[in-house]
This record gives sequence, structure tokens and C-alpha cells, in this order.
Amino acid sequence: MAKDDWFRNSDWSAEIEASFRAKLARAKDKAQYLRIQAAYLAKREPDTALRLLEEYFQLGDHFDHAQAHVSRAEAYLSLGNLAGAVASYEAALERERVFPKLRTQAWVLLLMLIANRRMTQLYPRALELVDQHQQPEHLLFPMDRYRVHGARAIILNDLQRYAEARSSAELALAAAAKTQSGFSDHQTVGIVGTTDDDFGRDIRAIAGS
Repeated sequence: MAKDDWFRNSDWSAEIEASFRAKLARAKDKAQYLRIQAAYLAKREPDTALRLLEEYFQLGDHFDHAQAHVSRAEAYLSLGNLAGAVASYEAALERERVFPKLRTQAWVLLLMLIANRRMTQLYPRALELVDQHQQPEHLLFPMDRYRVHGARAIILNDLQRYAEARSSAELALAAAAKTQSGFSDHQTVGIVGTTDDDFGRDIRAIAGS
């Protein structure tokens, strides 16, 4: 492991933790290292990630609180705790309202969660999120547009607003068909790639394609 990778472990064990703790004890910015390490463990070692994030939040206020809440949501999702994930995404969004220049993908991820898990009680909140993020800077890449229009299509279809749902599904598929991002220096960033999953199949069915 490279010297600067001691806080990017994708696995966890007593030995790895001992090494991490030894280096963390000597670090000046302990909060940042705790948050980053937790992000790497959120899916595979969610309990450990949550413990590290609790330590992070106990260290006081830091600029990257919103991203820490997103990592906490990912850990909760890995544990099947949907309520915890929703609350964490909402906490990230609340943080972004206070610090609007430090944004995450929390709103898109929350929207996708609501649509994919058919959390019907949160459909009004999901549509509110879409309405609040219509500015171009929120939908920069094809992947963003695919996820947002696709999730909206699923929700509107469930609400029996079929014409609107089909229109959103068509917009999602148009975004998925893009082979370039539109940014000259990052043409392959944010490309959808494949739609061969449940989300993509739902969108194609709604679009009638």
C-alpha cells in the first residue's frame, strides 16, 4: 500500500485497524481521514463505516459534513436500513442548504432510492427534489439526466400520470444514448454505459420501447 493509501482500505481487520489507528494518531486532520476511510468501507463493512463516521462527527464541524452524511446513507443501505439512509440523505441536503457551494449527489441518490424501492409515501418529496434541481448545473452529465428523468418516470407512472411518465422515460433514454459527456476535457465522464438492469428495464417499459 502506498504511503497515502493508509486511509483508503477497502477491507478491514484487526491488523488493518491497528495500522490505521497508529497513523491516525499522528495525523493533524483526523476528521478527513476518518470520513474518507468510512467512505471506502460503507458498502463492504458498513458497521465499521458507521463507527468511523460517528467518530468523525464527534470531532466537531467540518466542511465535508454533507459528504459524510452520504457515506452514512450508503452504510445504512448496505445494512438494509432504508429509514436511516433517507434520514442521512436529508441531513446531507440540509447541510447543503447552509453551505450551497459544497454539494454532493445526495438529492439524486435519494431520488433514486425512493423510485427504486417504490417508497410511495415519499413520492411527493421525490418530485419536490426534481423541481428544486432544474438548473443546468444539477444535470451536467448524461448519467445525472438518465437517473433523474428515469426516477421521475417511474414515480409518475406509479401515480398514473402516464403521459408525463412516458415523456420523462424518453428523456432518460435519450440521455443514456449519449456517448460523450459534452465536456471537451472529460468526454467519457458521466456516461451511462448500460441500462441492462431493473431500473433501465422499467424505463424502457414506460417509454414503450
